[in-house]
Amino acid sequence: MKVIITEHAKKRLRDMRQGGIALGDIQSAALELPGYIPSATRFRGFIARSGRVFDLVVKDTDGGRLVITIIGKQ
Repeated sequence: MKVIITEHAKKRLRDMRQGGIALGDIQSAALELPGYIPSATRFRGFIARSGRVFDLVVKDTDGGRLVITIIGKQ
């Protein structure tokens, strides 16, 4: 399955709160999610390689799995 990361999500990675979260971490987390996600849904508790905990808001589209935003935890 193809993972599409929105420009908004990429922009959020530059914020201090999301520091330590890489695109690869997001892609891996999105691919872990089982099943079909028809509407934007928040998934909690992913851990980046750096140790930073983060949440994802994801939705499945015809083009692939769309990562709408990333929420880093303190």
